[in-house]
This record gives sequence, C-alpha cells and structure tokens, in this order.
Amino acid sequence: LEKRYDEVCEFCKKHKTRIHYVVYGILITAYLAVVIAACTLNFQRALPLFVVTVLAIFFICWDFLIAKYEDRIAAFFSPGDRYLKKQWFWLKWVLCAALIIMIICWLIFDTTKRGSRQLISFGGLVMYVILMLIFSKYPNQVAWRPVFSGIGMQFILGILILRTKVGFDVFNWLGIQIQTFLEYSDAGAKFVFGDKYTDHFFAFKVLPIVVFFSTVMSMLYHVGFMQWLVGKVGWIMHVFMGTTPVESLVAAGNIFVGQTESPLLVRPYLPYITKSELHAVMTAGFSTIAGSVLGAYISFGVSSSHLLTASVMSAPASLAVSKLFWPETEKPLVTLRSGIQMAKSESKNLLEAASQGASTSIGLVANIAVNVISFLALLSFLDSALSWVGNLFDYPQLTFENICAYVFMPFSFMMGVDWEDSFIVGGLLGYKTFFNEFLAYERLSKLIQNREKGGSMYINGVKQYMTVRSEVIATYALCGFANFGSLGLVIGGLTSIAPSKKKEIADGAFRAMIAGTVACFMTACVAGMLTVPSLEVPCHILLGNASNFTDFPANSTELVECCQQLFT
Repeated sequence: LEKRYDEVCEFCKKHKTRIHYVVYGILITAYLAVVIAACTLNFQRALPLFVVTVLAIFFICWDFLIAKYEDRIAAFFSPGDRYLKKQWFWLKWVLCAALIIMIICWLIFDTTKRGSRQLISFGGLVMYVILMLIFSKYPNQVAWRPVFSGIGMQFILGILILRTKVGFDVFNWLGIQIQTFLEYSDAGAKFVFGDKYTDHFFAFKVLPIVVFFSTVMSMLYHVGFMQWLVGKVGWIMHVFMGTTPVESLVAAGNIFVGQTESPLLVRPYLPYITKSELHAVMTAGFSTIAGSVLGAYISFGVSSSHLLTASVMSAPASLAVSKLFWPETEKPLVTLRSGIQMAKSESKNLLEAASQGASTSIGLVANIAVNVISFLALLSFLDSALSWVGNLFDYPQLTFENICAYVFMPFSFMMGVDWEDSFIVGGLLGYKTFFNEFLAYERLSKLIQNREKGGSMYINGVKQYMTVRSEVIATYALCGFANFGSLGLVIGGLTSIAPSKKKEIADGAFRAMIAGTVACFMTACVAGMLTVPSLEVPCHILLGNASNFTDFPANSTELVECCQQLFT
C-alpha cells in the first residue's frame, strides 16, 4: 500500500499541471451547464447570472491574452500611439473644444426641457474649479489633462448611471442586492443580542453590518478578487487621466476600502512617491467612503444606488481636484515599467481571512461608537452654550447647526440645492466637516423619513423635510471622509506605513482634506446637473389626497405617473 501510495503521489507531482487543468475543466463545464440550464428554464430570472458569467469569461480571456501576447499587442498599436503623440499638441485642443461645445449644447437642450436649475449646478462646478486654481500650490504648473479628463469621467459615469435606463436599472439592482446582502448580518445580531435587538438600532443593527462587511471584504481580498478589481479600475483611470500607477490604484481602492486600508495596496512604493502623489493618495481617502460604512448609511434609509454612484464618481474627481490643488512638479519614480505589484493577503486560508476581517472590524466599530457618543455629547453641549449666548441677545434658537448652515449655505446652493433647502443642507455639511458623516447621514435619514410620511413641510416656521432633488445632491455632497476627525486618522495611519514621509504627510494633510471636500462638492454638482428627481410625495399619500378632492386637481402630471406605477 505504501509503495502504491508513493507511486500515486509521484504521478500527481509529475502531472500536476495537467491534473489541475482537468479539474478546472470539469468544474467550468459543470458551471456552464448550470448556467445554460438556468437560462433555458427562465432567462429573465437567470439574467444576472448570465451577465456575470459573460463578464467573467471576457475578463479571463482579456487577462490571458495580455499575459501571453502583451508585446505583440503593444507592437500592433505602436504606430497609432506614435501618430497620436506626434499630433497631440493640436489634437488635445480639438478634443477640449469638442467637449466644451458638447457640454454647452447639452446644457441648452437640457435647460429647455427641464428648466434652469441644472445651470446653477454647472456654475457651481466651474466655481469650484476656479477656486481650486486660485488657491493651488503651483497655479502656473497645472497639468490640465487629469483635471478635464477626471471631470469628463465623472460626467460620463453620471450620464450612464443617472440618465440612461440601463445604467440606472443596473445600479438600482446593485443597490437592492447590497441591501439584501447586508440584511444577512441580522442573523448574527439576533443570535447575540436577542429578538429585540432593533430596539437599540445603532448599536445592534448598524454596527454589526460593519463587522459583516469587513469580514466579506477580507475574504475577497484573500482570494485576490479585490486586488484584481482595484487593478482594473486603477488601470482605466491611469490610461484616461494620465495619473501615475500609485495614485490611480489608491483612488480605485478607496471606492471599496477605507482611507487607511487603500494605501496598504501599494505599501512598498509609498517611500518613493512624490509630494503631489502623496497629496493625491490622501485626497482620494478624504473624498470617498469605505465599503464597510456604506452598509451602515444604507441601513439609515439613504438611497443605496445614489451612495454607490457617489462612491464611483468621487474616485476620478479626487484625482482631478488633487492635481489642480497640488500639481506635479517632480518626476515620479514609480511607473508601470517598474513593474508595480499590489500587496497580497497574509491569511493562510479563507477561514483565517474571514476571522481576521471580523477581528479587524473591532477597532473600526469601537472607533465609530465612541466617536458618535462623544460628538453627540459635544454637540449637545455646544448647542446649549450657544443657546445661552444667543439668549443674551434675544436669539435663543442659536445652535451649531445654524452657524454651519449660514457658513455652508452658499456652497450648497451652488451645487444646485433649492434655495429653501440650502440652509438645511448647509447644516448637514457642517456636521460632516466638523464632526463626521455618520451624524450628517443620520440627520439626513430623518429628513427623508419626514418627507416619506407626507406631513406638514413647516412646523413653527421650521422646515421638516426637503425636496427629492435636494436630498439627492446632499447624499453626494456628504459621501466622503473629509472631516477633522479623519485628519488625525490619516496622518497617524500613513505615518505608520511610511515613516520617512512623516513631514510631507503632516504638511499636506489639511490641503488634502480641503481638496477631498471640494471633490465631494463637485460630484454633487454633476449629480445636480444630471439628476431627474422622482415624485416629491409618495404615491399612496398623493392618491389618498386626490381621492378627497371634489374637483380633479389642475396639475395632474404626478397623479398620472402614480396611476401608471400602480397599473404596472
């Protein structure tokens, strides 16, 4: 038996590659048979599986071809590349002029169709670009390619997601699937905290989602899916925007992971990056949110599809703003030719990766909980103190939110928020900047719930909810980690990863926070230009009110839309 066993082992070692191919072939054949069977039974039901399968086959073939024939493909396209470089001086101006003409034409047609509100958002976008240029570190050395291509990518993504039916349906479907997926965390929360765990909504409903998401991300990181996905998104931004591989990968990574985790993807290269690249790395962290907390905001009742869209659109915006606010003046040392490789998971197997992800989330959950407790307590004290000061001048309604509202009101209005709502959105932006986005989204969720209930818009002269358009723009503007609390987190986190860059990190962190805030505002401007808001009042309330009218309402457009939805 021992002799036979040794022979089998020797045979397996000798033909290891072929055996792997046979096993993979059997598994792939079985999977394709399942897909074909599912599509045959009900293609509509199996459509998501079919799309995922087609995309997987495409990218596997793409990676195989690039790995095997990269030199031949490069040689095939090299004449075109040389011609473009030769003609690029005049070609870039033609492309810029064409882009500007297209945007102007689109704004004219869109304004005639939907009104002039989109023009305010466009004006806000231009204003933020001009402000960044005025306060730029080196205004005369700005490379405009990353700036215009970054805004262009934002605009293209926005049109695909917000204006095309296919894009909107895809992101809406993704949002619903993520919501459904995150609800599985309820099983663990219910077992640990009991049946009445939702009585303590934030502690026992929201925070377990962070633990669950962190576990899943760790597992995806272990199998290499996250590195692959980040690499693809980073490559797209590198090619279109002309940014360096390090800053492109970190910006792509920030769509999925947090501001201290994404630099770990390129940890070996951080000591060699330039000041501008370091600024871009920090800006990308400030202008996006982590996937783990994305689930928490969705649980508040904020639109999942808009949060997903904001996360994706803010990545190119962060690089565009960063390169405008701190232009590149040095020669980058890390390029694609230097063979950049992303860090791999240290876990030995999938179970260890899951356990490690759950353990890592302990610090994040504790950090969120103590920050919310301390900031809410501090906010309550500030409001009480300000009210006392205001009372001395017969203005007892003075609060921190009111002060922030007045400060940020012009910025919120220039994003396209209705003038009546800009005061409320200004207060939300103040919460986000001086405390954190958790408090801001929690406050926004209450405003959304008030609107959905369909109560009185004003009580004692205080507005109780906003329009759908203002809610959408606020969702995009708040979707980032740019606040003073995160400032210390970024300085501490990056310094521990790259100690040799301690001085540069400390010098550029505050500028990066401002750039991250402006990137979120620019994303909100693009959303304001492209958003087509749904009904302001839920259909069941609108139809209920309409049924009480003796005469049919004069403006019945919304009523017709509700009837069509009901009929469908």
